Amino acid sequence: PNAISIASMVFAAGAGGSLVATKYSNNDGIWWSCSIVLIIMRLLANMFDGMVAVESDRLSALGEIYNELPDRISDAGIFIAAGFASGSTPHLGYIAALLAVLVAYTRTLGNFMGVTQLFLGPMAKSHRMFTLSAFCLFNALLPDAWGISNLLSWGLLIIISGSILTFLRRVRLIVITVQSHNG
Repeated sequence: PNAISIASMVFAAGAGGSLVATKYSNNDGIWWSCSIVLIIMRLLANMFDGMVAVESDRLSALGEIYNELPDRISDAGIFIAAGFASGSTPHLGYIAALLAVLVAYTRTLGNFMGVTQLFLGPMAKSHRMFTLSAFCLFNALLPDAWGISNLLSWGLLIIISGSILTFLRRVRLIVITVQSHNG
């Protein structure tokens, strides 16, 4: 399972490289498509690492590090790279990356405080990656003649807005749950 977690980081690095390549390529449709495939591969690896650990009875405290740390690095790397992709701006990528880590941290904080399985959205990890993949698909399929040059910026703005809402919803649920248990 730990090797699968490391593989997810390799897929994320490839997705990030593909996103950045869209800015410097004459045939960016290929790079947008590669980004989509690698983002999906990264998500599948993220899903399978835990399943393999459970099914093969290889759960360990060290496995939690391999499960969580690669996810944070991968999410941040993909969003930062998206900021440098064609039709985007770096500051949006950095903000999306920061918020992805913050949303994940809030879930971990909730677990620590006894509020488990805190995966609500609207921009949990799978939703963020789906949204990014959808905008990559639009970029791969839309002809350049349409003149939509900042499409990925709009996608990142949707991810940022949804991540802020997700963060606030998770914090609210943690506070309500903790208060109801304490008082």
